[in-house]
Amino acid sequence: MDLLALADFTLVARHGGFGKAARAARRPKATLSRRVGELEAALDLRLFERGRRDLKLTEEGRALFERAGALLTELEETASAIASRGGQVRGRLRISAPLLFSQTAMGRLAAEFVRRHPEVRLDVTTDDRAVDMIEEGYDLVIRVDPKPDEALVGRPFLHDRLVVVAHPDLPRPTDAPVPAAVRGADAASSWRLAAPDGAVEMAIEPVLRLSSLVMIRDAVLAGAGAARLPLSLVLPSIASGRLVRWGDVADSDIALWALYPTRRLLNARVSAFLGHLRHAFPHAAPEELAAYLTM
Repeated sequence: MDLLALADFTLVARHGGFGKAARAARRPKATLSRRVGELEAALDLRLFERGRRDLKLTEEGRALFERAGALLTELEETASAIASRGGQVRGRLRISAPLLFSQTAMGRLAAEFVRRHPEVRLDVTTDDRAVDMIEEGYDLVIRVDPKPDEALVGRPFLHDRLVVVAHPDLPRPTDAPVPAAVRGADAASSWRLAAPDGAVEMAIEPVLRLSSLVMIRDAVLAGAGAARLPLSLVLPSIASGRLVRWGDVADSDIALWALYPTRRLLNARVSAFLGHLRHAFPHAAPEELAAYLTM
C-alpha cells in the first residue's frame, strides 16, 4: 500500500473535503483527488461518497480512517524519536490543560520548558472538557481526576484538596447556615468538613454563583463570604491573613494527571515534558502549585 496515498486520504477525511484539505496542506486539490482515487483503485474500495456539495466517508472509508490515523501518527512519532536521540529534543508538542492549572502555572512552566528545549515548538490549549487526543492531534493532556480510559496511560504529578475559606470579617456560624456563601456551578446545599470523629455538615445559603474558581476566590477576598476552593489557590491568601481557613472538605482529594495514548510511542518531547513536571512538582504537593501564585 502506498503510504503517501494513505496519508493524503487521512488528510482529506480529517478536513471533510478535498478543497479544505488542499488549503490546509497548501497542496493542489487535483493532486489530492488523484492520490485518493489511486488508493481506492488499489484497494478496490470506494472510500468516499462524492456528492455535489459534500464528501462523506463510506463505512469502509471510516474504518480505514480510524486505524490509519493512529498508525501514521505512530510512524511519525517513531521517526521523530529516532531523530531526537542523538541531539536536542525538537519538534512540535501539543498539550491540552485545564483552565485553573493553565491560569496558575502553565505560563511559567511553558516558558521554562522552551527555554530548556529551544528546538521545541510548544502549543498549549486551555480546555476543561475531555478532549479526544487521537482525533484532535494532542501529544499530552493534563486532566483532573480522569476516568479510566484504556486508550490512555499516564500518572498523577500533582495532588490538591478542597478547603472552606472565608473573609476574616465573616464569623464562622456554629448552628446556623453560612449566610454569605459563594458557590460554583454545583448545586450543593451544604459542605462536609472533615472532623476527628467523622464529617460535619455545614449548611449554606449562597449569595453568589460563579463558574470560575478564580472568580470565586476573588469574590471571597472582596468580602462576599465563604467558599469551597482548592487549597493551592488560597494558600498565599491564608498565609497573608487575607483569608481564614475554616476546615478541609471531607473526601476531597484531587489529582492532576499527565496522560498520553497507549498506542503511541512515547516520543522525546512528551518524555521531556513529563520530566519537566516532575522537576517542577517533586513532592506533588499543593504547596508547590501555590508557590506559582506568589511569583
